[in-house]
Amino acid sequence: MSTVVSVNRRGFLKATGATAAGLLLGFTLPERNKLAAQFPVPAPKTKAYIHIGTDDRVTFILPKAEMGQGPVTSLSQLLADELDADWNKIRVEFAPVDPALYGPVQGVVGSMSVRTLWEPLRQSGAMGRDMLREAAAQKWGVPKTQTRTENGFVVNTSTNARLSYGSLAEAASRLPDPQNVALKDPKDFRYIGKPVKRLDTRAKSAGQTQFGIDTRLPDMAYAVIARCPVFGGKVASFDGSKAMAVPGVKKVAQVPTGVAVIADSTWAAMQGRRALEIKWDEGKNANLNSAGIRQMMSDLADHPGAVSRKSGDADQALKGAAKKIEAVYDAPYLSHAPMEPMNCTVKVTSNSCEIWASTQMQTFTRDAAAKATGLNPEQVTVHTMYMGGGFGRRANVDYVGEAVEVARAAGVPVKLTWSREDDMQHDSYRPASVVKFAAGLDADGWPVALHARISCPSFAGMRNGVDFAAVEGIPDLEYEIPNFYADYRVAEPGIPTFFWRAVGYTQNTFFAESFLDELAASSGKDPVEFRRKLLAKSPRLLNVLNLVAEKANWGKAPAGRYQGVAIVNNIGSYTAQVAEISVNQGKLKVHKVVCAVDCGHVVNPAILTQQIQSGIVYGLSATLKGAITIDHGRVQQGNFNTYDLVRMDEMPLIEVHIVSSAEKPGGIGEASVPPIAPAVTNAIFAATGKRIRKLPLRNQDLA
Repeated sequence: MSTVVSVNRRGFLKATGATAAGLLLGFTLPERNKLAAQFPVPAPKTKAYIHIGTDDRVTFILPKAEMGQGPVTSLSQLLADELDADWNKIRVEFAPVDPALYGPVQGVVGSMSVRTLWEPLRQSGAMGRDMLREAAAQKWGVPKTQTRTENGFVVNTSTNARLSYGSLAEAASRLPDPQNVALKDPKDFRYIGKPVKRLDTRAKSAGQTQFGIDTRLPDMAYAVIARCPVFGGKVASFDGSKAMAVPGVKKVAQVPTGVAVIADSTWAAMQGRRALEIKWDEGKNANLNSAGIRQMMSDLADHPGAVSRKSGDADQALKGAAKKIEAVYDAPYLSHAPMEPMNCTVKVTSNSCEIWASTQMQTFTRDAAAKATGLNPEQVTVHTMYMGGGFGRRANVDYVGEAVEVARAAGVPVKLTWSREDDMQHDSYRPASVVKFAAGLDADGWPVALHARISCPSFAGMRNGVDFAAVEGIPDLEYEIPNFYADYRVAEPGIPTFFWRAVGYTQNTFFAESFLDELAASSGKDPVEFRRKLLAKSPRLLNVLNLVAEKANWGKAPAGRYQGVAIVNNIGSYTAQVAEISVNQGKLKVHKVVCAVDCGHVVNPAILTQQIQSGIVYGLSATLKGAITIDHGRVQQGNFNTYDLVRMDEMPLIEVHIVSSAEKPGGIGEASVPPIAPAVTNAIFAATGKRIRKLPLRNQDLA
């Protein structure tokens, strides 16, 4: 329920730079999603704010973060539409970290920005609109029913007199909370559902947007850290004398994660790091390698684990099946590889700490700084900067704690920068995973049982022996299979893991949708028709499957080309993709990807299309090329020459088809990542008869 807020008004206005006079609105943040619910904090019950100033500006204090997914624009559309604001008067600022204002977990994970604020922001805008109408009605001495709002003005419907929101804001602020305000009928939306231009595009194009790596402070030093190349290793001894001899190097200091070199430029710090002499205690992971990790997970998947889904009796149904199919799938570790590497700027005093960071999780950033300094969280100020990519990596704030430790050692403000190699070799990775499937078909070729054993590191937290992120995409399959069993064995080889764009669905959708294709092939049925029957009770998934089949002209690919299909329901959205490929002398070419998506009510179709396209590019890079491999405890990849991405000449044509829906919005930033891998590999099977059960495709024989 939105509310007019008077508490902490002065502090709020000071923090945001909003004009002191005017109307201040708030809204209650909703309950957290299943991802945020894993964190040990109480449910949020506090307010976020909007200020309508006497200068007509509407200042929206955004308790989220922007890494390219578009909340600065899309959330502003929700507010501006219900408020009937002038789009050119909207001003967006990132919120300071304050649990009393914005809740105990402030940040962006799980494609939740629009989903969590769809109703609260609209409700708040509607309440503001109602209060401004009431203020105008009182000024004119007419009933409120004789007023309407339009583009930042209240209009007298009898006289056409107009009063701007700014001229009414102070009077409106003295009115009581309106009750049961009506939200707009979607047919009256002015901004919602329209491809409104992004608010941040012009500044980004002009180089004016401040990302974390752009931060400059007076008397600031620059730093890099030499970290043990083996995960879990530590410094045994070091000699910094040669590093200190490098021009520009000011100090060399040991910190918890390695040895920091502090200089008057990042380049000097990097040169100083090259000159360091360090002996490492490599620890227990010194002999770790990818083959051994894969074997560990495979061995674990041979044995029962914690049950994540059990319906019917899969074991008994498998025994009585007319045909049994078995397969083992695996996927590698993946790096996030954002274009802007990790960085953080810190200023520490005896009683305060200021952080400038490209971060997905402002609350965790503040907590990391408080822990490193010993200060109270209230003594830490976080300045949220734009992110040059995140993909989940910037929800892990290890780089923040490092930067604070370096700043304490330096005694001056410090910007810590990770090189590309640092970023790739000391990432928290999408985990590797192995799944062993067994399925039974009846005499007509329809599945009567599905059995899945999943082995994967835990990276979101265990509950009843199951990490939901490690298994998601398999136990929640919507195919109508009467006997379904899935269990999970945790594998902990010692490689740091964390959320990666679309989390567990990225590998598990590849596993599940590929195996479903195997079942269709074993039954002699068309892959789309096979899925259609199994989705009879899942209308939204069935709808996007039918739409993508129609738009891709399924079954009628041009000569020499072949098609593969895959679907997924994740982050509240339903997505289907058809990949059209060719294989000539073992060389794969992805020519076209057609995607249909039902994400409920669309806020900005242009941003939606951009996110679908970017998710396909991201997932396609992982499908074709992406793998982090380990040898002697070390990551073998260090830059884009060894961790390659899809290049422009490799990009397929992408078509995006959006289902018109009145349902509440789902997420979109991660929706299109999971289906691309199985769509491509299923198309490879159609072209060659070879079933791809491991990724990436690079160096695999497709002839």
